[in-house]
Amino acid sequence: MNDTVQKPLDSSRSLQLLSEISGEEPLSQRELSRRLGIAVGLVNSYLKNLVSKGFVRVKNFPSNRYAYLLTPQGLAEKSRLAYQHLSYFTSLYTVARQDYRDLFHRLEESGVRRVVFCGVDEVAEVAYLSLRETGLELVAVMDDKREGEFFFGVPVVSLAESAAMPGSVVVISSLKRRDELKQLLHGLGVADGMIFLAGAAE
Repeated sequence: MNDTVQKPLDSSRSLQLLSEISGEEPLSQRELSRRLGIAVGLVNSYLKNLVSKGFVRVKNFPSNRYAYLLTPQGLAEKSRLAYQHLSYFTSLYTVARQDYRDLFHRLEESGVRRVVFCGVDEVAEVAYLSLRETGLELVAVMDDKREGEFFFGVPVVSLAESAAMPGSVVVISSLKRRDELKQLLHGLGVADGMIFLAGAAE
């Protein structure tokens, strides 16, 4: 995948926090932690940073309780980050769609008929759209973190379960976890020649 398309995690978390805080309901750090699925300590760190920049202010309540409110500067920052992320996803979609289209056409021309996706995220969805433009068949989707879910009607299974499938090549379908997933596949005995990455140099 083209390395020019990158999205800093910090800005993503900041946008999530600012979006949650912008609602009518005053939220505690614990509630923000629950909604975002990250540790309270991490929420605290992000909030301190946002408060120091003037994007968020702290409101005291009785019984030593606190809530976090968006300032006018924070509202402007939320809009800026939202636009930045929209631009990121537009770029990601364009680059990923072309990279996967090229990869699938190369695989098809080399005689491959069945593929397995490894990794489920927004890039996997783009990969699936590109796959539909070819005669290739998606026979399995694997991701230990999403096992038991469905991906476009295909059940998501563990890497160990799917890596043993004969006659299929594995396409890494995650941008964020591509190196981690490739290492895991190697650990399961999947040969390097059976693992493919979109946009990777030949």
